[in-house]
Amino acid sequence: MKYVSGPYFEPDFDPVLDRLGTSGVVVDNETREDCSLVKVDSVNRDGVLLEMVQLLTDLDLVIYKSYISSDGGWLMDVFHVTDQIGRKLTDPSLPGFIQRALLPFQRSGSPKFTTCLGNVVGPGGPDVSDCASLEFTVHDRPGLLSSITQVLVDQGCHVASGQAWTHNGRAAGVLYVTTTGADGAALHPSRWARIERLVNAVVDARENVSGERRWVCMSAPVRGRVHTERRMHQLMHDDRDYESGPAPTPVDEEHFCMGDRAATAARSVHRTQTRVTIENWEERGYAIVKMTSRDRPKLLFDTVCALTDMHYVVFHATAGAQGPLAIQEYYIRHKDGRTVDSNAERQKVSRCLVAAVERRASHGVRVEVRATDRSGLLSDFTRMLREHGLSLLRVEIKRQKEEAIGTFFLVTDTGGEVRPEALCAVRARVAEMGISLDVAKGAPGWPPVKKTRAPATSPADQERPRSSLGSFLWSHLGKLSNNFGLIRS
Repeated sequence: MKYVSGPYFEPDFDPVLDRLGTSGVVVDNETREDCSLVKVDSVNRDGVLLEMVQLLTDLDLVIYKSYISSDGGWLMDVFHVTDQIGRKLTDPSLPGFIQRALLPFQRSGSPKFTTCLGNVVGPGGPDVSDCASLEFTVHDRPGLLSSITQVLVDQGCHVASGQAWTHNGRAAGVLYVTTTGADGAALHPSRWARIERLVNAVVDARENVSGERRWVCMSAPVRGRVHTERRMHQLMHDDRDYESGPAPTPVDEEHFCMGDRAATAARSVHRTQTRVTIENWEERGYAIVKMTSRDRPKLLFDTVCALTDMHYVVFHATAGAQGPLAIQEYYIRHKDGRTVDSNAERQKVSRCLVAAVERRASHGVRVEVRATDRSGLLSDFTRMLREHGLSLLRVEIKRQKEEAIGTFFLVTDTGGEVRPEALCAVRARVAEMGISLDVAKGAPGWPPVKKTRAPATSPADQERPRSSLGSFLWSHLGKLSNNFGLIRS
């Protein structure tokens, strides 16, 4: 994400205010040389902002900046995006696909879209409706995923896709499984109940802490599942992974002034701590959430997801980055109209936001794995890691046509750095199983290659004091009020 000098409305954003009679999605490739602008104006319904950010993420797009305004009955958003290779969005079917995906009554029967990375996405995200689901939250330990997947193999199940995360000593996972048998009893509810009991027994047999909390649930195939990554956040939040560790550190307010001094300081940060400050703007009835963290893929989705699942509504927001430092500012209220009233609530919301960011922070060595998909593949690979004294921090597995693709973040069983010779030994062993393993230098396409540069800022502009979103937003309040009949602030 690329942050600009203070929050603003895009040059072509104001005309949106004059055409609010219909919902629409516009992909603008003319305003900026270095990215496309995805402009959305639609009826503001519950959860639509998260759906929009989730959809752009599923489409393998990189969001550099975002400007969000959803006060009253309409939502108006502008996202600066490219694909993962740094290119503008030129597919003429993309605006229509996004618009249909945001309208629930148009989703059924809508065509799917193939992303720049070859992933096939439907209007509601990847389709897993024909798979059963195994969900779990448990104390993290070496060999956990290997033990669970071995149970699935023993019961004639195949892991088609899924994810597993670890954070603050806790582990959570969502695995989508199919049966390998051809008998009709394979889909009987008693089958899933038996697998759930066996996984619970494996987890319980390895727990040494009295009263240790854990949760396992196996469910039959069903349509309309919660998006996988959102479900992962929900599982870890319900498991209270945010409770551990010290209280979050307040943000450095200089990073919100957007001058050269702040930009230079941001670029010099080597290991950026996630920081949160929450204040109440009593005159307008908003809680102001300011966040800084290391920039990374899917950061905006993780933050908006956390706020949405805590039942906070985002009315206005801006997000971007200076070098490696991501900067986000949100104006929110609880669904019941409250702001963040007490110190205890501010602490909880701050902890939850930090946890949402840190769960997907990249630690350990990242390896990319490919193989022809087959039954027991994940169990075989994780067992091999276990035998070589390696543990998993985060896992994402999926299927493209007949190939299984996995991303694994690895450390040693003691939490240390993985030595190159250990990776070479694992690579040699899994090659015998038909599995290719490559060490990734970073997230593919992150940061994407920028083919052109944005216009340089003049020296006069660099010295001019920058305002925060609050002063900027309310300078436009009169114009917004004239166009929105239902604004309540």
